[in-house]
Amino acid sequence: MKALTFILYSYSLLFLLSGCKKTLDVENVAAFDPNKVWNDPQLAQAYLTNLYAQALPGSWPVNSGGYADELAGNLQTDAVTSASGPFKDWPYATIRNINILFNEIDKGTLSDDTKNPIKGQGYFLRAWVYFNMVILYGGVPIIDKPQGLNDDLFVARNSTKECFDFIEADLQQALTLLPDKYSGDDRGRIDKAAVLAFLGRVLLFKASPQFHSSNPYNNADWSEAYEANKMAKDQLAAMGYGLVPNYADIWSKENKGNQEAILSVVFNSPNKTNGRQEDACRPLSESKNATGGDQPVWEMIEAFPMKDGYQPGASPNYAYDLQAYWQNRDPRFYNSIVYNGSIYELSNKAGRRQYTAKGIATNEDMFGPGELFNRTGFYPRKGMDSTLPQAAVTENETDWIELRYAEVLLNFAEAANETEHPAEVMSVLIEIRQRAGIEPGPANLYGLSAGMTREQLREAIYHERRIEFIYEGKRFNDLRRTRRLNLIDGMSKHGLLATLKPGKDPAEGITYSLLPEDFTYSILPLLSNGTNVMSTPDTYYFFPIPKSEIDKNLKLEQNIGWDGGTFNPVLD
Repeated sequence: MKALTFILYSYSLLFLLSGCKKTLDVENVAAFDPNKVWNDPQLAQAYLTNLYAQALPGSWPVNSGGYADELAGNLQTDAVTSASGPFKDWPYATIRNINILFNEIDKGTLSDDTKNPIKGQGYFLRAWVYFNMVILYGGVPIIDKPQGLNDDLFVARNSTKECFDFIEADLQQALTLLPDKYSGDDRGRIDKAAVLAFLGRVLLFKASPQFHSSNPYNNADWSEAYEANKMAKDQLAAMGYGLVPNYADIWSKENKGNQEAILSVVFNSPNKTNGRQEDACRPLSESKNATGGDQPVWEMIEAFPMKDGYQPGASPNYAYDLQAYWQNRDPRFYNSIVYNGSIYELSNKAGRRQYTAKGIATNEDMFGPGELFNRTGFYPRKGMDSTLPQAAVTENETDWIELRYAEVLLNFAEAANETEHPAEVMSVLIEIRQRAGIEPGPANLYGLSAGMTREQLREAIYHERRIEFIYEGKRFNDLRRTRRLNLIDGMSKHGLLATLKPGKDPAEGITYSLLPEDFTYSILPLLSNGTNVMSTPDTYYFFPIPKSEIDKNLKLEQNIGWDGGTFNPVLD
């Protein structure tokens, strides 16, 4: 119980994910005997809310696309070792705190109506934490109760299959205990809708090439993934979830809690703000103390289709030219990307254009390859709040939507493709592209082709995910999940340098009179710590257990490919 006392003592009640004011109306939590926690609904909810803060993301995953072909950043040779580098996550302190909830809650006097939803959310959170370890490492030790001094603290790894079984069991338990949908002051709480969506994600990974290296597309787990994602899609639709009609409105502060947002980390001023980290993502001339976050690289710019859904250079309707690269693109391009000369009315400055070219942009914003700070020449637009003045840039209230309906649809499409349901795949791709604003084109196929093969549909799904989820932290794990790290291994990233055309007056930049076409554009390589070559070897499909943990527990086997490890993390 000492651990429980510490958790409650350290937890600040100034912010609760539920937004419920009643939870604030309690005495000093540190003064309570911990035995009272499971007899008091408010204290029990406070304990649960603290678990949310420990387990779930705290904000947008800014710059995580730098590990892939999405954003500026680089994974150089040996960027990851067992002793250093990113992708280290061993959250057994959080698992212990969740297990304390299960161990203690039934000993109190809480009614079933109070404790069952708490337990349901606890099962989800435990599944969440384990899943995020499994996709990094494969099987990890399963600990389902708080360990005591008399327990064997040196626990061996369970198999990857055992871990997936454990995660699925927790999520099935959660489904039986939670209401369909939380709203109002409880928005942001885990409900049945969130469990259904997350179960679909879990089973998509389980069936994927990452975990089935020898049988990537025909293994039996795809059928389970298909059924789970179909159930999620259908039941969520019945609950009122669906695509927001306008892609840009998904993240607007006027549309918080919209029909696409299944599970959100809620941000509300003044208690919780800046989850988007807008102060890091804005151009410095309109920010405070930082910039350079979520910069799309040229390879990401090229990936956006034309507005008829065809790729640049392949469109029968719209010619493509580097010197006019911004013209006639998928509307998601304009909702996601700020490019040189584009309208970007930060701080409510009417008609303001963002420049990156030397001598035109302010000194703070001269960001292009080969120029100050070697930036990409692009800024993010998605999730930003242009109405905020520079002094208030950290007051962005954009929610982080961890699970949204578009992901459910694309997860379903992927599982449908690998179980031979091509019509369902096409239906999803058309729905996503139609919402994006792509032109219907011949036979209302939105740039797709009739009679696409399984392999062609697979690539179409992968590409749609890349565009749809820009800045949402999915790209690198998608490449790992689909065993396509080879696409970025050895890759050199590039940016776009803008140069004012001869005869144009630089002073027109002050009045925002210069247009994108008043510049010429050159593609130049980006450097990161002295190199521009990415290194993503096959060993990155499963990362090493942190050496510090293996040093403490000799029963832990290291993964094959790392430090002479012997543990095989794949299912087959």
